[in-house]
Amino acid sequence: MEAQELPCVLIDCIGGKHGVYEDHAEFLKERFCLITMKEYLENKNFLGKKIRAIYMWYHKPVINEELLQSLPNLKIVASSGVGIDHLDLSLLSSYGVKVSNTPFIVSTDTADLGMALMLASSRRLVEGHQMAISPDTEYFPADWLGAEVSGATLGIIGMGTIGYKVAERAKAFEMKILYHNRKQRNKEEERAVGATYCKKIDDLLQQADFVMLVVNLTPQTHKLIGKRELQLMKPTAILINISRGLVVDQDALVEALQNKVIKAAALDVTYPEPLPRDHLLLKLKNVIITPHIGSATVKTRHLMKENMTESIQAGLAGLPIPNEVLL
Repeated sequence: MEAQELPCVLIDCIGGKHGVYEDHAEFLKERFCLITMKEYLENKNFLGKKIRAIYMWYHKPVINEELLQSLPNLKIVASSGVGIDHLDLSLLSSYGVKVSNTPFIVSTDTADLGMALMLASSRRLVEGHQMAISPDTEYFPADWLGAEVSGATLGIIGMGTIGYKVAERAKAFEMKILYHNRKQRNKEEERAVGATYCKKIDDLLQQADFVMLVVNLTPQTHKLIGKRELQLMKPTAILINISRGLVVDQDALVEALQNKVIKAAALDVTYPEPLPRDHLLLKLKNVIITPHIGSATVKTRHLMKENMTESIQAGLAGLPIPNEVLL
């Protein structure tokens, strides 16, 4: 019997800065015929008709109308991670293309990183490390102090899967937990983590010692935290962003940090990424920036690959798609 031809899946590239990991590619090649963007561009007319799915890693390949017009048999786009702000869902839907992401897989690691940033910024770990290894350090000053986390008030903006996991971890630190969300969690979920709902974001900002942003980027959350919101925060407060850079007005944040409107910020996300090397945020001592590593663990990236594969296989077979993104 003749072997069944593997379905063709478009990827950006293998290896390099943003390509599919080489060990992931080996896994994928057992299930799909992978076509890189370079190969596709060199033979659009032939390969365009064969491609039935797009495996989107690190937001690549970029999908626009020109690409969709050249892929008449495209059925599904599987996107890594939880954010979908890089996709035009209405455009994809108009071409009959379904979309999936991997929201639940990344939630644990992202919540862990949120806690790590909170601890690192409150206890000034980066500054402390630099002091400890500096050739100019002759003694450790006794008045070099951080802020306590245990017993402090944490305000979580965005109480979805990741936000709730942050609350579970914060409970172990005996923190008072406030949260603001589009919809209030049920009473049982609130009691489980000891969280109090703030219908108005202003109430949360005024009370929290730490404000953690865990929202999706949408037109409603674009620059959700600006000059007005920063001025509502305590001068001793720390802002932590593990969502998307554009949720914060960065110019307003720089001004607030320079003028001690808030104490510090810890950011896993910025805009753009990376920031220009002369950006003011890179020069401030009261800022910690990590390179968007919320889901960057070996285990989670493998699970993302497997989940995306399952979504593509289901979409091509006409079966329910795990984590399908709906309009």
